[in-house]
Amino acid sequence: MPDFRLRKLSLITDEIHHDGGADAATPRRRAAVLAVVSNPFAGRFEPDLQPAMEDLKPLALMMGERLIAALGGAEGIDAYGKGALVGLMGELEHGALWHAPGGYGMRALLGETKAIVPSVKKVGAAGSTLDLPLAHVNAAYVRSHFDTMTVMVPDGPKPDEIVFALCMAKGPRIHSRMGGLEAHQIKGEDGLR
Repeated sequence: MPDFRLRKLSLITDEIHHDGGADAATPRRRAAVLAVVSNPFAGRFEPDLQPAMEDLKPLALMMGERLIAALGGAEGIDAYGKGALVGLMGELEHGALWHAPGGYGMRALLGETKAIVPSVKKVGAAGSTLDLPLAHVNAAYVRSHFDTMTVMVPDGPKPDEIVFALCMAKGPRIHSRMGGLEAHQIKGEDGLR
């Protein structure tokens, strides 16, 4: 069982009131939680990484709980995303370990969500930014919820660490006006529309 020892947890929140136009009736709220953990695979090639995904599920649940609390509860959370930033002694595939646990953690806590959790991963040095994608939790084609939350940890990841990240939001982009499928038109059949 690999050891993803937690060194640091960071929580970032945004409250967006306007984006150049009038103030929104309800500000958009976004939050991201970043866990800086040791990378048990740093500096070596491990052919079988998949079993380690199971070890990350408790971390993902804890992070999801922190996000939901930061946003004032699960009600109204309608966008999510995830990502990983791997330190320089690791490889991109170590970030891919987060695919199943990161999505699992948020979906387990939010209940019925239909859309895939968008994801990003990269290898970088401490202080590198990570652009976390956001999309609607039930329909990937809802344009009003396409967004990115840029996050970073000033002292992470160290070369032998990984930063695992989750993000959630309440509401569409402020002043969204690009048409397409609207949230009130979601059918909820396939996670797309």
